[in-house]
Amino acid sequence: MSENFNMTVETRKDVGKGASRRLRRAGKVPGILYGAGKEVVSLIMDHNEIMHHLEHEAFYSHILNVAVDGKPQKAVLKDVQRHPAKPVIMHVDFLRVSETNKIHMHVPLHFKNADIAPGVKIDGGLVSHLMSSVDIVCLAKDLPEYLEVDLGNMKVGDSLHLSDIKLPQGVEIPALAQGPDHDLPIVSVHLKKATLEVEEKPAVAEPAAPEAPTES
Repeated sequence: MSENFNMTVETRKDVGKGASRRLRRAGKVPGILYGAGKEVVSLIMDHNEIMHHLEHEAFYSHILNVAVDGKPQKAVLKDVQRHPAKPVIMHVDFLRVSETNKIHMHVPLHFKNADIAPGVKIDGGLVSHLMSSVDIVCLAKDLPEYLEVDLGNMKVGDSLHLSDIKLPQGVEIPALAQGPDHDLPIVSVHLKKATLEVEEKPAVAEPAAPEAPTES
């Protein structure tokens, strides 16, 4: 992991919708910390701080250093509730992590070498990203920031599936354990629609010229 994220939060004593509204008006965000067999703790955090962290893709798939009333804990981001119309964070959930318990996380997919794929470079095809992230299971120490997908050998008509993702050691995709029907496609290369229409359009025979009338 290339980045470290540190969060400073406080425990929250005053709960309820009214208290949450007062917190938001004061530039704070309510949240919770749960998991690892410990009690759920209500939190208060600075809105600008969490907003800044959420601008980084890596924040969503990192082990975070969350200092609760000055006591450091390891956690991951599990849920963010945003205002439907304003750039405001309404609530944040953190999940504690331990060295021994596996965690379920969504991590982003990074696609590389699309520009040199034969289906793109030679045939002028288009790349369709069918997934942008994938659900994985691993120990906290094995959590990847993202998973890389190499498109360098893809031709027109090719697709890559979940089983084609090269996983780091200790990382699993639980969907694959549910059988072949769950090995979903993640990316494909196809021809542009206009190109397909030209290629598939049947040839139309030229109408025969009318015969000149013969003199009797």
